[in-house]
Amino acid sequence: MYTILGAGLAGISASYHLGHENCIVFEKNDHAGGHIYSEVKNGFTWDEGPHVSFTKNEYVRELFAKSLNNQFLEYPVYPTNYFKGNWVPHPAQANLYAIPEPLRTACLNDFLETRTQSESELVPSDYQTWLEMAFGKTFANNFPSLYTTKYWTLPPELLNTSWIGDRVFYPDVESVISGFEKPTEHSKHYITSVRYPTQGGYFSYASSMLEGMQLNYNYSVDRIDLEGKIIYFSNGQTHKYQKLISTLPLPEFINYCNPHAQICESANKLICSQLLLINLEIGHPSIRNEHWLYVYDLDKYSTRINFTELLSSNNAPTDNCGIQVEVYFSKYKPITENIDTIAEKVSMELIEMGLIKDKSSILNVHTKWVPYANVIFDHHYKENLNMILEWLNTQGGLAREEDDLKPMTDWTTKYNETITFGDLVLAGRYAQWKYYWTDDCVLRGKLLSEV
Repeated sequence: MYTILGAGLAGISASYHLGHENCIVFEKNDHAGGHIYSEVKNGFTWDEGPHVSFTKNEYVRELFAKSLNNQFLEYPVYPTNYFKGNWVPHPAQANLYAIPEPLRTACLNDFLETRTQSESELVPSDYQTWLEMAFGKTFANNFPSLYTTKYWTLPPELLNTSWIGDRVFYPDVESVISGFEKPTEHSKHYITSVRYPTQGGYFSYASSMLEGMQLNYNYSVDRIDLEGKIIYFSNGQTHKYQKLISTLPLPEFINYCNPHAQICESANKLICSQLLLINLEIGHPSIRNEHWLYVYDLDKYSTRINFTELLSSNNAPTDNCGIQVEVYFSKYKPITENIDTIAEKVSMELIEMGLIKDKSSILNVHTKWVPYANVIFDHHYKENLNMILEWLNTQGGLAREEDDLKPMTDWTTKYNETITFGDLVLAGRYAQWKYYWTDDCVLRGKLLSEV
């Protein structure tokens, strides 16, 4: 029998693939879904950010389609960027034509200079160096370096490069020169086509997997006895487990297990950003037709913005739009103003950018604080993560995996590895401390049933 802590997508997938009859799940909230939960207020449907499915994994595509009885929308997407009053198609490095002069030409010249070096010489020690080598200093310092401080909440030189993969577009010379002269014919973004549920928000993708789940709500963990295999809950209940699958954020899980001081210190050094969502109900349709956009300006709280009814018209009442703004914080960038003040400033930013006609168009504003957003891959995360996983290996029955220190999983090779799971398994973005997307969480759960 498996005990699963947390009913986010990783926990749901684990129970679904192992068989709900073989699992018991404990969730601290009064609903399942975790970060894919969608809530409805005043006829508007809100996800936690612009959740869209763009996986190329055929198994996940079919599973999600089945969950919706094929009631999903599929369409191309064209994100854009806001930069000092200018709209620059995304990714900006492939659309220099939209950047005003003389910055436009300076970006191109610096970029071409980087390509005079041999590719073998490119051995960046940090993300800032990677950006300068990839794009040239002018573009790097005016665009992605600034956005990094907003989205990742710290200067790019404090990030390592292990998480990048294909998630930041590394352009070739032809793409940059072509995009300098005129709009590109095809999007260079890694997301070109998405699927989204017709109704119910992104959470609908989990509906069929939830059926039959042995799920206990309002069970918040107080402490865990790894040796005795006992979970103590804040409501006074206890549970003895045989095999435990934790989807809880790793720093929290470690502190529940009462380790020695050095492991506690390592857990507390694992850094994750926090997200403030500002949801605005607007009394007119979306003014722009891009599904989401990125804001580079440092003088604005707004970091990423999405338009909910462009994902599905059922996400907002007729002739209305839902605008969701993401604002990020962390220990590197602590929140210094109260949330109502930030929400008011963001509203004014949207009017300034021309995304809302005027203040009278704002029907309602509500906010949501998300304590875990993006795992931050600083230069010390691997060392701290390794100490924690090794302690769990010796004290909790966690079996180490070949890629457990890597930010991402190559599922093509993962399924070919010889893996043996112990009595403790970690699953999901925050439990494994990885740069996981929803398809990764599904596939992690599937993997557990195949070992």
